[in-house]
Amino acid sequence: MNYLNIRYWLQLSPKDWILRMISLGLAIMLWYFVGGEDIVNKNVMVPVEIINLPRDLVISNQFKKEIEVSVSGPRSLVLNMGKGSITRQIDLEKATPGTMVLENSNDVIAVPRGVKVLRIQPKSVILSLDKLIQKQFPVNPVTSGELAVDYILKNIRMEPDSISITGPQTVLEKFDVLRTRVIDIQGLNKSTELQVPLELDPVFVDLIGATTITASLDIRVETVQKTISGFMVNVQKDGILQRVTPATVSITAALPKTLIRGQIDLHKLFKVSAEDEQENGQMQVKVMQTSAFSGPVKILKIEPSTVTLIEEN
Repeated sequence: MNYLNIRYWLQLSPKDWILRMISLGLAIMLWYFVGGEDIVNKNVMVPVEIINLPRDLVISNQFKKEIEVSVSGPRSLVLNMGKGSITRQIDLEKATPGTMVLENSNDVIAVPRGVKVLRIQPKSVILSLDKLIQKQFPVNPVTSGELAVDYILKNIRMEPDSISITGPQTVLEKFDVLRTRVIDIQGLNKSTELQVPLELDPVFVDLIGATTITASLDIRVETVQKTISGFMVNVQKDGILQRVTPATVSITAALPKTLIRGQIDLHKLFKVSAEDEQENGQMQVKVMQTSAFSGPVKILKIEPSTVTLIEEN
């Protein structure tokens, strides 16, 4: 028997010898890397991958983006698993609004052949799915402090005056407006424009980030309505003072409080004249502000608004 075996091997061609040696070498390598390699245990952090999330849905809760997987297998295969080669995939193609509890069973992780999943932590992934909506929120300014004496805040114009936010329906429905951080107007006495951050709830910061808007403050002098009578109507013709009837008129004007407080002679504020625009003797009364006061003055009414020229014989 031994003689026959020896004879068989001697009859093989050199080519057959080479092929058989290669096969033997591959068999030895395969045994070493698979069968003969050390078996090790390791904890691997596996990322959670969400796929096929419908466009009209959003995940509204914070969930663990990685899970801890304990595996056992050949050293080379196990060591390579820590390089992002596997994921915990969650398919949400058929998902509907609500809460989903997805169990992390050992078979949900597609590990390489020869590797065994021993344990997964946490045991489940909880997802809260909400309808994705868009909502418009007006921006309301918040102020503190007092303006300078005799000044009023006529208006605050916000730019933009509203902001559109896209997010979970159950979150956005809890709010109706956005508010600015406190705008300090203490002592201001003129209109100004400010960059003001919004005071946002943390859920809005997650949706739109820190946001700043422009606030335009329209600040004006506070006025009071005052009627002043006894203004002489000055009419001249060829340098000669003319007589009219009535000889005086009353003026109703919106005057700054500072002017009234200053006890200025209000008759020095205006110069009154008249013009015969129709050339019929009926003269239109004209009022001009003098340099006695340079602040804003608004004339509301002149009474009477016309006077009659008295012809001299």
